[in-house]
Amino acid sequence: MVGGTIVVTPDGQQVDTRLLGFTVSPHEECAVEEAVRIVEQQGGSVTVLTLGSAEAEEQLRDSVAVGANEAVLLETDGREWGPIATAAAIAEAVRRLEERDGGFELLLFGNEAADSGDYQVPIRVARLLERPCITAIKAIELTDGHLLARRPERGSEETYELGLPAVVSVKEGINLPRYPSLPGRIRSKKASVERREPPFSADPLRTERLRLPSGERRQAEVLGRGADAVAALVAVIEQLGVLA
Repeated sequence: MVGGTIVVTPDGQQVDTRLLGFTVSPHEECAVEEAVRIVEQQGGSVTVLTLGSAEAEEQLRDSVAVGANEAVLLETDGREWGPIATAAAIAEAVRRLEERDGGFELLLFGNEAADSGDYQVPIRVARLLERPCITAIKAIELTDGHLLARRPERGSEETYELGLPAVVSVKEGINLPRYPSLPGRIRSKKASVERREPPFSADPLRTERLRLPSGERRQAEVLGRGADAVAALVAVIEQLGVLA
């Protein structure tokens, strides 16, 4: 993708990302910030986890710089993972981490992928782990082993109460993510990132071919200059039906 233009690989199977720069999406940024705030208020620790290529380590370190305690990279070989396979790999990683370190009370996700608009992963992870799930959340409160989650709905607000452990996906705007401090950046550079390599699993849905839509060509036409353009301008306005 160069200059906002989408480029498809020659085989038509994937978007060509070789010239792309990657960053944490706004929804995930807010999820990390919310986790850090909860721990600051109530204690505990924050583990950030992502599935992606080796370059994704940089985004994990960004999360450590703003307060996350541990980072786990489910490293892939660059092939595109669908939502079903992604959710399965994350759920398996959570199970193993919980066996080793103890259970997570709350799994926070960004509500949707900023690039593809995919909403499936949090819900699929919750289903695999058999935990309650609520999505599109803009406010969270933790009290006495329960979670109160709120989200806007058609000019009003919906409130949900869930038992813990639970899975919650948050939307951008639930908070204002902080900028990493200088000590935080230094800590993130020194932090160790745990790496795991889940086996690739193709989703049941098969991509036949990606095809770019034909671009709409627009061409400007100079009708004239000064008073000489008036007659042509009036003709265009009449053609558009603006004049009664």
